[in-house]
Amino acid sequence: MLDNLTQRLSGVIKNLRGQARLSESNIQDALREVRMALLEADVALPVVKDFIAQVKVAALGHEVVGNLNPGQAFIGVVHRELTKLMGEHNDALNLAAVPPAVILMAGLQGAGKTTTCGKLAKLLRDQHKKKVLLVSCDIYRPAAIEQLRTLAAQLQIDFFASDITQQPQDIAFAALDFARKHHHEVLIVDTAGRLAIDAAMMAEIQQLHALLKPIETLFVVDAMTGQDAVNTAKAFGEALPLTGIVLTKLDGDARGGAALSVRQITGKPIKFIGVSEKSNGLEAFHPERMASRVLGMGDVLSLIEDAHREVDHAEAEKLAKKMKTGQGFDLNDFKAQMVQMRKMGGMSAMMDKLPAQLSQAAAGAKVDDKAINRLEGIINSMTQQERSKPELIKASRKRRIAMGAGVQVMHVNQLLNQFEQTQKMMKMFSKGGMAKLMRGMAGKLPGMR
Repeated sequence: MLDNLTQRLSGVIKNLRGQARLSESNIQDALREVRMALLEADVALPVVKDFIAQVKVAALGHEVVGNLNPGQAFIGVVHRELTKLMGEHNDALNLAAVPPAVILMAGLQGAGKTTTCGKLAKLLRDQHKKKVLLVSCDIYRPAAIEQLRTLAAQLQIDFFASDITQQPQDIAFAALDFARKHHHEVLIVDTAGRLAIDAAMMAEIQQLHALLKPIETLFVVDAMTGQDAVNTAKAFGEALPLTGIVLTKLDGDARGGAALSVRQITGKPIKFIGVSEKSNGLEAFHPERMASRVLGMGDVLSLIEDAHREVDHAEAEKLAKKMKTGQGFDLNDFKAQMVQMRKMGGMSAMMDKLPAQLSQAAAGAKVDDKAINRLEGIINSMTQQERSKPELIKASRKRRIAMGAGVQVMHVNQLLNQFEQTQKMMKMFSKGGMAKLMRGMAGKLPGMR
């Protein structure tokens, strides 16, 4: 998302090294660079002006103590101010209502409302153990209702059927009644979007709001629309009593300045961010963690939470025992590693949350999620005996496996080489050679070469 901003800010910090303290003269150039970096990232101009002024006041005369250099002291100041800019803490959903707690989703067409409804329903079911009902009141966009129905079926979430011949208010009222009678704890209502803000759209969603009395009214905004996203959020905020914002498509190559602007301009908290197209690609927004990612410090806490939530702990424990003994690690375990990695969003998603230095090292190692899929396909083409005893795989077997996986024999050889290297690392680990293990990591993990 904010790669360019991260790189620019890293350059600013390097230029401050070697100074005894932060003074007006040595931070003036740094602030100019920060200003340019923020504007290039599509952060709204009024927000940039206020932010720079606050950083300047906080940084001037800031003592460089202990082992910190001025660059580190400055990044500390910028981190604190970025966190304040984006809201300081995570604002969780308020579901304290007589069931069903209604969540009304609003936004322009194409922002990702329908997909976000499905992701939010899955998150509430899996992480908060809520019984959720989905309903679409979008009678205008072709196949909008069918899209949500399909999503609900894929995620195994309850769906209230509607069709384009009904009025949105009638659909909403019937869905609310159904949710009450069937003991649903949360009702998520998808509404119609338009290509631009118009009076008819606003009147319709205001009527739905008055009818449903939602405890949460979330505005879904596409981060790729740049500064216009902020203006749109402001217009919706004036028409509806919004309780929060969901920023989608933060995994795209957009400049992403909306993440830094929208909270300040609208006064509404960012509650969730969409980080991938996958069903688990919705995360709670933590301003402090986002500030760390922007500054190249990574988001290790979110990575740990992903691991705790997605990793199969029984499988992880089984693998840990094999690592400890250095015995029994086979291609089934190798494949299990790849499956766990995919559950956490793939290697690239994991690297996005690592500090900049580690993530750059990984980039140098050519992290490739497609390579992981290919490796898994090759293993799937093997027999159980071949997976358990890779030493059996000779020339004729390699040709059969390559044909079954739709790859060349050299790809099978690459997989077997990677597996062999991983086996060696396991043995080193079991013998206490941790330093050697870390030196040998580059290029040996699945998907890294």
